[in-house]
Amino acid sequence: MKGNYSILAVTALFCAALLTVWGCQDDDSAIVKRNWQLVWEDNFDGPAGQSPDAANWTFDIGVGPGNDGWGNAELQYYTDRPENVSLDGDGNLAIISRRESYSGRPFTSARIKTQGIFEQAYGRFEARIKMPWGPGIWPAFWLLGANIEEVPWPQCGEIDIMEYRGQEPNLIHGSVHGPGYSGGAAVTKSFGFTNDRFDVDFHLFAIEWGPGYIDYFVDDTLYQRITPDDVSGEWVYDHPFFIILNVAVGGNYVGFPTDQTNFPQTMLVDWVRVFRETN
Repeated sequence: MKGNYSILAVTALFCAALLTVWGCQDDDSAIVKRNWQLVWEDNFDGPAGQSPDAANWTFDIGVGPGNDGWGNAELQYYTDRPENVSLDGDGNLAIISRRESYSGRPFTSARIKTQGIFEQAYGRFEARIKMPWGPGIWPAFWLLGANIEEVPWPQCGEIDIMEYRGQEPNLIHGSVHGPGYSGGAAVTKSFGFTNDRFDVDFHLFAIEWGPGYIDYFVDDTLYQRITPDDVSGEWVYDHPFFIILNVAVGGNYVGFPTDQTNFPQTMLVDWVRVFRETN
């Protein structure tokens, strides 16, 4: 759906009975009603092979500022080629990781972002995504502090709405990284299916974020709330952040691809939407 519209988001803090959920809320009784106004979206409509809309997205290119795999020992070279990131013609964005020698790296993929184009503090950020699968594949939908050029990571803050390890297709992870709790010490919880996988169909990943809290959702299930009491250092989530979508290959978080990992690997994104609370 195009254009601005309002939705009434009714969020019940409960753990879905049909799912196995790690990190459920302790308070099952609270119900939060918020009025959301759509302020930004991309539905990825267009012909197959078309690059994502330059009015919405720009690219990270290469292997990271330190030539170190973006600080995570990742193996891919990020490009802006349609072979790695383009519309599929069916209303989705495809981010495609390929096994190929490119600029000294054994894999290619893509990482797109709204840096310098769109940023926002607080609100609901959501994306409907179908995952790839395979050991060593690392897709993510996340936010980075818009002040990163002046305030280095992790002081700028990072909100991982969804991270996924390709060798664990029934699990996703939601995290925050800040000063004193970054990398392996991030504040994180996981959400898992017992009889389903994230690479079989699309699922909606979202946060609802306001002063002093970040709530994490998969589809209609809230599975964790992070507040200043949960972090061991400074709370750095009261300023604008921009959006990133990427698929990494290898790295400290997922390890190397194996013989089980077929290429190309594709993450499909149906839409990305951002809302602001109108109350």
